[in-house]
Amino acid sequence: MALALLALSRGALAVGSADAPTEVEAARIQGRTGVELSAEGNASLRRSGVELKADSISYRELTDEAVAEGNVELRQGSDVMRGPGVKLKVQEQVGEFDSPTYSITRESGGGAEGVDATRTVAGGGSADKLYFEGENQFRLEGATWSTCPAPDPDWYIRAGELKLDYDREVGVARGGSVVFKDVPIFYLPWIEFPLVAQRQSGLLPPTVGQSNKTGFDLTLPYYWNIAPNYDATFTPRYMGQRGLQLGGEFRYLTPTMRGQAQLEWLPDDSERGGSRAAGSFNHVQDIASGWTTSIQLNRVSDIDYFTDLSSRLSVTSQSNLLNRAEVRYAGGEWWDASMIAQGYQTIDGTAPYRMLPRLALNASREIGAGTLFDFRGDSTYFEHRDDTLAKGQRTVLYPQLSWPLLRDAYSVTPKVGVHYTQYELQTAQTDGAPTSLTRSLPIASLDGQLNFERQLEWRGSEYRQTLEPRLYYLYVPYRRQDPDEYPVFDSAEYDYNFTQVFSENLYTGDDRIVNANQVTAAVTSRLLDKNGVELMRGAVGQRYYFEDQRVQLDSSDVLRTGRRADVLAAFSGYVHENTRLSTDLQYNPRDDWTERFNFGVSYQPDFAKVINASFRYTRDVLRDLDLTAQWPLARNWYGVMRYTRSLREHRVTEALGGIEYNGGCWVLRAALYRFATNEDDVTQAVYLQLELNGLASVGASPVSLLRRSVQGYGKINDLSTDPVFGQQ
Repeated sequence: MALALLALSRGALAVGSADAPTEVEAARIQGRTGVELSAEGNASLRRSGVELKADSISYRELTDEAVAEGNVELRQGSDVMRGPGVKLKVQEQVGEFDSPTYSITRESGGGAEGVDATRTVAGGGSADKLYFEGENQFRLEGATWSTCPAPDPDWYIRAGELKLDYDREVGVARGGSVVFKDVPIFYLPWIEFPLVAQRQSGLLPPTVGQSNKTGFDLTLPYYWNIAPNYDATFTPRYMGQRGLQLGGEFRYLTPTMRGQAQLEWLPDDSERGGSRAAGSFNHVQDIASGWTTSIQLNRVSDIDYFTDLSSRLSVTSQSNLLNRAEVRYAGGEWWDASMIAQGYQTIDGTAPYRMLPRLALNASREIGAGTLFDFRGDSTYFEHRDDTLAKGQRTVLYPQLSWPLLRDAYSVTPKVGVHYTQYELQTAQTDGAPTSLTRSLPIASLDGQLNFERQLEWRGSEYRQTLEPRLYYLYVPYRRQDPDEYPVFDSAEYDYNFTQVFSENLYTGDDRIVNANQVTAAVTSRLLDKNGVELMRGAVGQRYYFEDQRVQLDSSDVLRTGRRADVLAAFSGYVHENTRLSTDLQYNPRDDWTERFNFGVSYQPDFAKVINASFRYTRDVLRDLDLTAQWPLARNWYGVMRYTRSLREHRVTEALGGIEYNGGCWVLRAALYRFATNEDDVTQAVYLQLELNGLASVGASPVSLLRRSVQGYGKINDLSTDPVFGQQ
């Protein structure tokens, strides 16, 4: 190989192969081509996406090694490192950096379900020494790491040794601690943490809380990332008034099945005595083409479990815990069949019937000439723990034919059907009542609607207003359904609303089919913008009867004899750019009083700025005032509140007060919560959370409570997913 001496002033030089050339620029360049170059004065070297700048750079072409000194800056993509000196094999990315500051940026790899796969995540800090150990591999000594901006981060991990593996997207710190506002808050002899919102095995930050039910409450979870589609969390929890509780969760996901199992166990409740437990299991699986199965199991050791222990299981708000197994077959686009076994554990109220089992068939298809055929059928064995209640088999067959005529200006849908029900009871409804019952009756309806619209212009903007009158006629002949003979397995009275007045029955389920000769009249008007977005909607409607009600759910029901039902009215929409109003009214014209009235207004001019006020009234039952808000108080400070007062009982039923601070790369939240189902049953809790963006959250998170309590609540650091568990 021929060697040539080189000396350039204020020049540039390209060396190396044509596939991966190395470009060197500087005020002065000297050396031998193919051997070694020395560049001084604003020197720079570029190769394969790597750019190195310094006061001076020496490059040995034979070993592909660059040595830079003085004001060194190394860039690769969006990664930036600065320091006094570096030695680097450029292509292999092996070398060392003296006393660098660094910033490494990557796109999120989509760790937990719901994490935005394109979110940019940056981390950086400083080190006494940084070692390059191959592409995406860094080892640091005497280092810090944080997602806060340099040079003075509010929080950081400080470690004697820090390993950053951006292939696995995992950081490992040894001999370290978490420092917040220059104060160490955790000692970490060893920790693995996600670099780009990936799931990672290890201890999760503790949750600390206080409530009048549990006393001091400390949870220290451990997360086990078993595989990309399997994980588990072990959750020991200490409650000052109750003792030590053990809990866990296991999740799985495969191409043919998915599920989740949760378990909590308190071996000895110090306050109540004895062991207490709760469990939940949900499983869905594709068995074969068209075949699916699902299992849902929920259980607690006693009915006071959720009230006393404030369980984290998702079933806590239910009065009856559902236990259900189902096998379903979808035979095509127009029919499906299923077999269901279903029971409950009752926490509060009356226990429902169990279905052991239920066989169901549903079908819907066009059979020609604009005729639609619908079929609903099931055969169910109902059982109850109360031996005084009727038990037995109920079979329902309900074929229907309809002829919908749909046009832009109008629609008309006549429909006829035959509802057939047969009971074969093991025990009769009352002593001496028959155990074999049959009921068959036709059902006919006619549903028609007109669609009018006109163009409007207001303040220079174009709008479209609609007027949509609708008439619905229903005829169902009377069939005797004596409550002393016919059981009530799964039926209850519908809530009276705009949906119910256009339905075929006053009751849910199939145990009662009420006689009907009635018409419902309603009119709806909507205001749409030029893009078709609905801005306002108003509706008013009423049902008119041509005969008296003769079928009742049970003997205590009062049969209707009037000819007019209550008047329904509703309005919702934007009355201003940022103000939305919603109200609905149920008025009784027979007795000249209001049965129900709800009114709500919401003002939301921007993210994390919302004020809601509502009033709810139900005659002789409810009269509540509800105020909620989230609003900036000062620079980076936000207040959150909810105040719900029963005006009928003259007491506060729910109260929430909280404050949040957004530090940019961290958020502090504190909240006080009080909930009273009655004067003797009051739950009080304190929430305090420090969230370090990109690392962890410390303390008891009130985010779920705030979202549930304040309509329109915005998480102020705009991180909608937890790096391990997804949605918070």
